[in-house]
Amino acid sequence: MYISHVSLTDFRSYAQADVELGPGTNVLVGSNGVGKTNIVEAIGYLASLSSHRVTNDGPLLRFGTERALVRARIHRAKQVTTLEVEITAGKTNRARINRANPVRARDILGIVRTVLFAPEDLALVKGDPSNRRRFLDELLVALRPGEAATRGDYERVVKQRNALLKSARHGGKLSTAHESTLDVWDTHLAQTGARLLRGRLDMLELLSPYMAAAYASLADANKTASAFYQSTIVDDFDEDSAPSPDTASESEPNLVAPAALLDATQPELEEMFVAALLKKRSKELERGITLVGPHRDDVLLRLGSAPAKGYASHGETWSLCLALRLAAYKVFGQDDPRPGAGPILILDDVFAELDATRRSRLASIVAGAEQVIVTAAVAGDVPEELGGTFLKVSPGQVHS
Repeated sequence: MYISHVSLTDFRSYAQADVELGPGTNVLVGSNGVGKTNIVEAIGYLASLSSHRVTNDGPLLRFGTERALVRARIHRAKQVTTLEVEITAGKTNRARINRANPVRARDILGIVRTVLFAPEDLALVKGDPSNRRRFLDELLVALRPGEAATRGDYERVVKQRNALLKSARHGGKLSTAHESTLDVWDTHLAQTGARLLRGRLDMLELLSPYMAAAYASLADANKTASAFYQSTIVDDFDEDSAPSPDTASESEPNLVAPAALLDATQPELEEMFVAALLKKRSKELERGITLVGPHRDDVLLRLGSAPAKGYASHGETWSLCLALRLAAYKVFGQDDPRPGAGPILILDDVFAELDATRRSRLASIVAGAEQVIVTAAVAGDVPEELGGTFLKVSPGQVHS
C-alpha cells in the first residue's frame, strides 16, 4: 500500500499543501517546527481518525479556521481509492470515498492502514496505562473496523454507569431503584466490555511473537521482550498497587494474559465481569466511578523478568517502542498478505534518537516496506542504505 498524493487545507500550519509521494522511501527534511510532522499526522488521521499528538481534534485546525480538510490517493494492491475527511470544530466529522456523497467518518476505517512511530510513543513504556490501552484499541479497530462501534458503546456505558454511581453516592444510600438500575448497567457493561477485552487479548496474542523478534533484531541483547495483559476482572488485580506479573506469567513467560481469560468463552467472560463488578460495588459507590473493566486495565511490558517501565534504559525503551510498532506492521501483513496491501510505515523523527547501529538495523528491517515515510531535521540522520526520495519542507510549503 502507498499514498501517491496528499492534500491539506487549513490543517495545522498549512493553509494549503499538496504533497506528491511514491512507493519506496520518502524523506521529509526540514528544520524543527516547519511542519514535517503535520503531514504525517494528517496521513495517520486518515487511518485512525485520531492524532498521535493530541487527544481532541481542535488543535488540528489551522488557527482561526472552523474546519480542515485532508485528502489522499491510496493505492492498495490493484485498487486506487481517494479518501477525504472534513474535520469540523465542535461538530461531527464527515468523510468521502472516491468523491461520493458524505459518509460517517468511521466508515473509512480500514481503507488505509498506517503504522506510525514518533517520539510520543515513548509513553507506551514510560506513560500511564491509557497509552497502552489506546495502542491495542487502535490496532483492533484498524483490523476490525466494526469494533469501533464496540469501543464507542463501551465508553458510553461507562459514562452512564458513572453518572448513576455519582447519583447514588450523593444520595448517601443505595436505594432499591438505584440498585435495580445498577444491575442493568452492570449487564450492559459486561457485554460490551467482554467484547472489547476479547479483542484486546486477540491483538496481544498476535503481537507478542513479532514484538519479541523485532526487539531482538534491534537491540541484540540477551533480554527477551514480552507483554502481559492485566485485567481488572481477575481476582488478584489491585488497581491501587503498581502492576506486577502474576505467578502464571512468571512460570510461563509466553503467556500474554491470565489463563482464566484466554480460555474463557464470551459468556464466561461476561460472568466474570459481573462477578468482579459485584465484588467492587461498595468501593465504586464510595468513589463514584466504575473500577472494573477495560478502561482500567493495563499491559505490563517486560524486558527479561523486569518491568520495562522504571527499569529499561533510554535505548532499551526506544527499541521496545519500535518493536511494538514493527510488530503491528507484521500483524497487518499477516491479516492481508496480498502484494501491495501492506501498511504504510511512518517514522517521525526517529533516526535522530538512535545510535548508528540501531539506525542501520532499523533501516534494514523497514527497507522491504512498499512505502516508508520518514521525517528528519537533517538528511544525514537517515541511513544511506534506506535511500529514497527527499522532499524539502519549509514553513507552509513542500518542495521536491
